[in-house]
Amino acid sequence: MNGLRSRYDVLIAGGGIVGCYVAYFLKQRNPGTEVAIVEPDPTYEYASTVHASGGARRLFSCPENIEMSNFSIDRIKNFAEEMAVDGNPAPIDWVEQGYLFIVTGSNALRMLEENADVQRSLGADIRMLDRQGLKQLLPSMHVDDLDGAAYSPKDGWCDPNSFLQGVRKKCKALGVEFIKDRVGGFTWSSGRINGAALASGTSLAADHFVNAAGAWSAQVSAMAGMYLPVSPLRRFEHYFTGQRQIEPLPYVKDLNRLAFRSEGQGFSGGLVNSDEPRGFNFEVDHHYFDEVVWPALAHRFPTAFEGVKCHRTWSGLYEQCELDGNPIIGNWTGNHENFYVATGFSGHGMMHAPAAGRGIAELIDKGRFESIDLSRLGYERVIRQAPYPERGIL
Repeated sequence: MNGLRSRYDVLIAGGGIVGCYVAYFLKQRNPGTEVAIVEPDPTYEYASTVHASGGARRLFSCPENIEMSNFSIDRIKNFAEEMAVDGNPAPIDWVEQGYLFIVTGSNALRMLEENADVQRSLGADIRMLDRQGLKQLLPSMHVDDLDGAAYSPKDGWCDPNSFLQGVRKKCKALGVEFIKDRVGGFTWSSGRINGAALASGTSLAADHFVNAAGAWSAQVSAMAGMYLPVSPLRRFEHYFTGQRQIEPLPYVKDLNRLAFRSEGQGFSGGLVNSDEPRGFNFEVDHHYFDEVVWPALAHRFPTAFEGVKCHRTWSGLYEQCELDGNPIIGNWTGNHENFYVATGFSGHGMMHAPAAGRGIAELIDKGRFESIDLSRLGYERVIRQAPYPERGIL
């Protein structure tokens, strides 16, 4: 155990990007707050963030997600300066090359247009494209079976590992303690969690507890008697090259969950299988790219991907919210009210971590959301079994 204290103001289970941002904003609000993060694997071998694609976009339908993206993307763009330590910047290689959602069918197109109205009302630069507009933007794309697209030119992607390591290093510089251990249980009385038992046998007390354990968050909450509809969902990311050079791509995404983007001299992306059995499975299926991803790529960009070479495939976990695919951000109102969760991002955790971390810090400090009202993403909807899903966006 690295920490020397037996009691903290806030104890966070999970040292990934979400947990680190909770700690960061707690320290920003009150530098004297004693914050500890319990993380069993500081190498982050199985952490979701380091296996992510790095994308950050405003193409959502729920206003909360759009507003979180607005905030988070601004922080990502200014990350190198904000997270500098001792004058040393923290670059994360932001690439502002846009996002493109492509759809087939009048109903899907109408849904994109309605979503775009909401996005624009919240300040996003969204451009609707027809087939001709798509062909002008991406001459190599096969568009005959498409009815349109939403293009968000100010979105993009960054290096997720540098993102995580940068905020983690900043947290350490601000005095956040990182404890290499695993939460093994909680104790409570009078409606409040009062202690966490660690796997090492150590017990830590705190005034507030945060579950930011990602794909493991359901197990952590269960120790406090709290049910979370969050499951680990394996997904693959691939780095591949085509047989011919084509124009630089934005992050291209369709409703079948094909999603890929330019990456150096090649491309990075994949196609998520929503029916993948849930569980902590990190095995790589080396046939998946040829059997599932490549046909979709070759159909959409035949010139480039009729011949394609996959150089690397890796697996990671989504913390899939089985209720509605949206994150659960808030405390356990009416029960252990000093127990907070920030989880279930379903593939959007990296891009929304800054905003979610700030939201939890506001709840802990002031008992309410002060910047973005995330109440509809709170745990109450789980209790009520009242889904609040995105419209046509995965």
